[in-house]
Amino acid sequence: MSVTGPRQLATEEESYESARRRRASEPDEIAARHVLVMHDGSKAKPPALKRSREEARARAQACLVELRGGAEFAAMVRKYTDEPGGAARGGDLSTFRRDTMVKRFSDAAFALKVGQISEVIETAYGFHVIQRSR
Repeated sequence: MSVTGPRQLATEEESYESARRRRASEPDEIAARHVLVMHDGSKAKPPALKRSREEARARAQACLVELRGGAEFAAMVRKYTDEPGGAARGGDLSTFRRDTMVKRFSDAAFALKVGQISEVIETAYGFHVIQRSR
């Protein structure tokens, strides 16, 4: 027997309420850095970049494996990022509010603890590996 109606509504309200509490406990701003691996379909990609989505995902995953193995974040940014100016900044995005970045990126970044590295996150710009720095 399937349960629907008020119980389902209560579950949705609980989910909304727990998400609201989580957001209320988060800071207004965080700082992070990232590696951005772009592909042919990425928004704002450099014209010369020719990489399939699958190749980009594999490249971002390789970066994550090296980071989890102890590689230094700025070195991995220099090695892997396609973001214009990203290598010179070490991937630093400075501080930003949740609504400054695309939702998937913000959700992942704000969910991290300081120093923690995300899984590979896909947005319209490509594949990101994020490290929260503050």
